Amino acid sequence: MSHPLTPASVAPPVRTAPDRPVLVHSPGARVVRAPLPRASATPVARPAADLEIAIPAYNEAARLPLTLRHTVEYLREQPWRSRVVVVDNGSSDGTAEVVRAHARASDDHVPVDLVGCARPGKGAAVRRALLSSRSRFVGFFDADLATPVETLATAMRHLEAGAAAVIGSRHAPGARFVQAQPAGRRLGGAAFRLMARSLVRGVHDTQCGFKFFERHAVTQALVTCRTTGFAFDVELLRQLQRAGLDIVEVPVAWSHADESSFSPLRDGLASFGAVLRMQRSATGRAS
Repeated sequence: MSHPLTPASVAPPVRTAPDRPVLVHSPGARVVRAPLPRASATPVARPAADLEIAIPAYNEAARLPLTLRHTVEYLREQPWRSRVVVVDNGSSDGTAEVVRAHARASDDHVPVDLVGCARPGKGAAVRRALLSSRSRFVGFFDADLATPVETLATAMRHLEAGAAAVIGSRHAPGARFVQAQPAGRRLGGAAFRLMARSLVRGVHDTQCGFKFFERHAVTQALVTCRTTGFAFDVELLRQLQRAGLDIVEVPVAWSHADESSFSPLRDGLASFGAVLRMQRSATGRAS
């Protein structure tokens, strides 16, 4: 299903049989409680790949074996066909070799592939993977599996029901921290969320590393994105909202990883700077 990037093409909120509530954000900044659609009892004709998962990786050789094993084992049990793509973002610790070993051991049901991205930054890595995908649904999650891979079941049910974007949220009602962030990260995150609200309306958490999309919708949004770092999520969500597409926000059980590649000083300051530039650009267009 294609979602042209025009204000007239507004994806309706997902509303079907009652289940666990999630949040749906409409283009008009209206936040509503919406029920989770039940899985259809009618078999759906699936293309060769229903879901492609990108995992951006910078020096993740130690963490990827467990992440890939757990992810592939989970995907084997699901009714949809999946592909896992690890994007090596200039690693120097043998990340590529680890992924190649898993790729050789993978099969046609859940193939594992390696993609290189010479341009540094999470945003650049994610953009590289998503723009090269041909799967029906595409998205990404972090190499540390901070959001449980099992959350994919919820995301897929919403996507198959017609949602353009499904994102994990650590701050929506119903979310919880299994392992909390350090106080400094929590303070910085709160300040960042406050800044991002002027650009992305109604979303509780722009930065959770778990986001999945209908491919045509996200492809058309990605071609206008220029941010390469961690603030990439803000720009991508903003472009989806400007196109009139709904964003379904799913509360998650999230675990902080001490070995995260995110540097609060370097990446945090860069992210604040990127959001400031987006705000100035938005103000200039409005004036």
